[in-house]
Amino acid sequence: MDYPKRVIVKGEKNKNIVKEIQKKLNENGCGPVEVDGGFGPKTFNAVKLFQSRFPDQQGRPLIVDGKIGPITWATLFNLKSIGSDPGPLPDFAKKVLDKAKSQIGVMEKPRGSNGGPEVNAYLKSVGLGSGYAWCAAFVYWCYDEVSKSSGKNNPVYKTAGVMSHWNNTKGKKITSAAAVANPSLIKPGQVFIMSYGGGLGHTGIVESVNGGYLTTIEGNTNEGGSREGIGVFRRTGRKVNSINRGFIEY
Repeated sequence: MDYPKRVIVKGEKNKNIVKEIQKKLNENGCGPVEVDGGFGPKTFNAVKLFQSRFPDQQGRPLIVDGKIGPITWATLFNLKSIGSDPGPLPDFAKKVLDKAKSQIGVMEKPRGSNGGPEVNAYLKSVGLGSGYAWCAAFVYWCYDEVSKSSGKNNPVYKTAGVMSHWNNTKGKKITSAAAVANPSLIKPGQVFIMSYGGGLGHTGIVESVNGGYLTTIEGNTNEGGSREGIGVFRRTGRKVNSINRGFIEY
């Protein structure tokens, strides 16, 4: 059954969807629940039991919350992917993504310095010298390089501040809540925004999305995905719900 592009929670009104969920819960030994289309306490508890027993498609524990978002849905219905093929990328987005990919493996020199030839170029593109956090500058630089070669104005707000970018962008914003409910809204080439509070955050470029998981290209990170890292990395396995501010489409 296709994911309905929204999180299914207790009290769901679409009885057909709930019946299919109840059938799968029973098949997986998480009942018995009556297949009546009513998402009440018994079905809610059965969903939580399922989430506590079964890992997701990546082998990771499910969040035990009784809600059926894209990751729980894919696990319950044994789906390898959720959502339709987004189709060919617009030419500009493809070039931005190709530019970002070309930088994978760039490292700070020396490590931990927020500097080095390539990093300094990223920072220079937003008017800064060496030594600053540079994940947002990396994103700006990727778009700027493609914009210059295409004879276009860079649509990205010029800043090294992650939250400044989010607050001032003229691009299309997709909130975290909307993306979690419907990951098909997320497209390759979009910019993700994470907030850590106090004006701090982390950002990068989406390479692909599969259900509730992202593959991204990020600067100023490391293999563990932290901010203030040492280079440009491809990150796999970020959950959509970890992107707590949202996505920007240009």
